[in-house]
Amino acid sequence: MYTTTDERGILNNYAVEPQMYLADYPAPEQQERYKLQAAIATLLVGALVLVSLAVS
Repeated sequence: MYTTTDERGILNNYAVEPQMYLADYPAPEQQERYKLQAAIATLLVGALVLVSLAVS
């Protein structure tokens, strides 16, 4: 950990920053899984909106 001390003796700690890297493009099977998750989420939100409208 990188630490500095000012003239009054107060410590200032800096966190260790992780090494940066570029993300990989998702594989085709991951893309299909994302599409399925999006479809399920859309249906869930749509059903919740319809139920809230029906209840009110």
